[in-house]
Amino acid sequence: MDAKVTLSFDKSAIDSAKQFAESHNISLSRLTEFLYRQIASKNYKSLEELPVADWVHQIAEGEIEYKKSSKSMKKVFYESRKK
Repeated sequence: MDAKVTLSFDKSAIDSAKQFAESHNISLSRLTEFLYRQIASKNYKSLEELPVADWVHQIAEGEIEYKKSSKSMKKVFYESRKK
């Protein structure tokens, strides 16, 4: 049974991910599901160990920087979305 999830991403990241998914004959929803299953199926100790790291680097523009979430970062994110 499928469940609906609403996520918000940078438009360029979504556009790149859609192109990637289309080139592999898979929907963006199924690609996202696959990535979540990969993450949840193993006991990773850090974000760098995730199997999606290479894929993220392929579609990203520039270097990726992981930041731990905090209340202040959450506020910065939501403020940036209002603009």
